[in-house]
Amino acid sequence: MEFTAEQIAACLQGEVEGNPAATVQTFAKIEEGTEGAISFLANPQYEHYIYDTKSSVVLVNRDFRPERPVAATLVRVDNAYEAIARLLTLYEQSVQKRRGIHPLACIAPTATIGEDCYVGPFAYVGEHASIGAGTQIYAHVVVEERVRVGERCILYPNVSVYHDCVVGNDVILHSGCVIGADGFGFAPSADGYEKIPQIGIVTIEDRVEIGANSCVDRSTMGSTYIRCGVKLDNLVQVAHNCDVGSHTVMSAQVGVAGSTKIGQWCMFGGQVGIAGHAVIGDCVKSGAQAGIAGSLRKGHVTVQGSPAIEARNFARSSVVYKKLPEMYAEFNRMKEEIEQLKQKLEHPQV
Repeated sequence: MEFTAEQIAACLQGEVEGNPAATVQTFAKIEEGTEGAISFLANPQYEHYIYDTKSSVVLVNRDFRPERPVAATLVRVDNAYEAIARLLTLYEQSVQKRRGIHPLACIAPTATIGEDCYVGPFAYVGEHASIGAGTQIYAHVVVEERVRVGERCILYPNVSVYHDCVVGNDVILHSGCVIGADGFGFAPSADGYEKIPQIGIVTIEDRVEIGANSCVDRSTMGSTYIRCGVKLDNLVQVAHNCDVGSHTVMSAQVGVAGSTKIGQWCMFGGQVGIAGHAVIGDCVKSGAQAGIAGSLRKGHVTVQGSPAIEARNFARSSVVYKKLPEMYAEFNRMKEEIEQLKQKLEHPQV
């Protein structure tokens, strides 16, 4: 589809600076712009690209003041990053979604499939499972017995949802995602480790997105919870009996050990590790590779390092850490000098 700068500005409550009839048919990064593309500039570090970009239209913040002429038509908006996100969402919604059940899909007789659903080839929907209206289930997805999947969900190829788990509305599960595998529960015995049956489930609430090859384990009893609006990146592990609060986000390779309770609106950088049975308050932010060894109940704190400490203390500690070799050498020199002084005091020269 083709849109003019004027139409885009009207949609975003923006202002056109340049040719209002400039047309676009696609999106492009500002440094890779081509004629007929729309780009955006939100980060000042990328400003130099706007002067040479070939994109026909660029979204900018209202307070942007170019240092030299810009060939592209500008659309000034309150927040360029949010504006491009809105346009991308509208574009995605305009793409025709798949519908119908592929003849190679396997659907149990007792399963319920809602209206306008898609079930791809070699997908399996088990006994007494239910799939909400408008949900798309791609090839090789496995939805086991008694699973409930809500409306308008997308389960990409090779997703597995184990028996009895619950998936809310508007949930996106990316390829290879596993929901409801057994929690890591074993009891030491004289013969090794005795498996503890994991008889609980996983409950995923509305508007959750979980990245490729991520795992959310079923609880020993009760449910593991992924609350409304949570976003998990690729290769994230959430262990049994965890409760991840609403709108919390986790970057790639975060690992959350069992029975941990995480508050709302938390942010965890890549490879953060959280110990089991910890309680994390609301609005906790953690830098990449932090090791959170215990509870942060009060919340509203930023931590970094392993073991994780308050970010400002970590920054100051890092400065000292870099100087440790020199400090150690100086310490040894001072130690030698002290020994020499002691020798002189104990054996004064006559």
